[in-house]
Amino acid sequence: MPLAPPRLILALAISLLGPMSLALPCSAAEEPPAKAGSLVIVGGGGMPDDVRDRFVELAGGKDARIVVIPTASEAADDENERESYLKPWRKYQPQSIDYLHTRSREKADDPAFVAPIEKATAVWFGGGDQSKITAAYRDTAVHRALRALLARGGVIGGTSAGAAIMSDVMIEGGNPRAEVGSGLGFTKNIVVDQHFLARSRINRLLGVVAERPGLVGIGIDEATAFVITGDRWSVLGKSFVLAIAPSESGPPRFESFRPGDAGRLPERGMPVVERRRRGEDD
Repeated sequence: MPLAPPRLILALAISLLGPMSLALPCSAAEEPPAKAGSLVIVGGGGMPDDVRDRFVELAGGKDARIVVIPTASEAADDENERESYLKPWRKYQPQSIDYLHTRSREKADDPAFVAPIEKATAVWFGGGDQSKITAAYRDTAVHRALRALLARGGVIGGTSAGAAIMSDVMIEGGNPRAEVGSGLGFTKNIVVDQHFLARSRINRLLGVVAERPGLVGIGIDEATAFVITGDRWSVLGKSFVLAIAPSESGPPRFESFRPGDAGRLPERGMPVVERRRRGEDD
């Protein structure tokens, strides 16, 4: 079934939702986001080859040293499932591929446990429950090693729950009203939502940004990736990414991006488009 044109999606959203009011701002972040590395943020629902290819390319191709963290999933506790998380990456023949998982914050502070991340060029977070990731790793040695990975030019990617953890403000669940917690904070000027159009999450993302002036909502649909490298962004995959920001008067501002679009991500405000893929509805 063909996707509706992005202009139609935006027109329907605005007509249904009307103007949004602003509420109190969120507290200031403690640390600035890392700038040197890349984030590959996938909206869940399957991963197209071009998204996986881009992640490995950013990780160094054949020289990539990849760590897979499946902690969001209940199945990660089953050792028999380990290979299922590693197999999609083996076809790229990276220099190394490691599996990292624990529910113990004490273990997440163990230097021996953290060592694979310190040697890695890339880390991948799988889907499931994003709160399981933050419960195990936020403010531990694993978290610090992930920040260091970005600072030295590495890449962190994730799908579904692995996408939600990317922002400092993290949507934990709930729809149409979001339950909000703290993510891993690899980017602080945006808040990420996933399965966005497939699960009708426009209302909940609007609510989150309306209560936090200065944040931009990035809603990523299934089989689609929003890739950030430094202050540059691009879209890969099969569907759309929607950026949302509230307005002090009138309806919120929407901007839609499709695969092939790219531009600049300022420290505050909406993503700036510098390249558009032309399509039938232009």
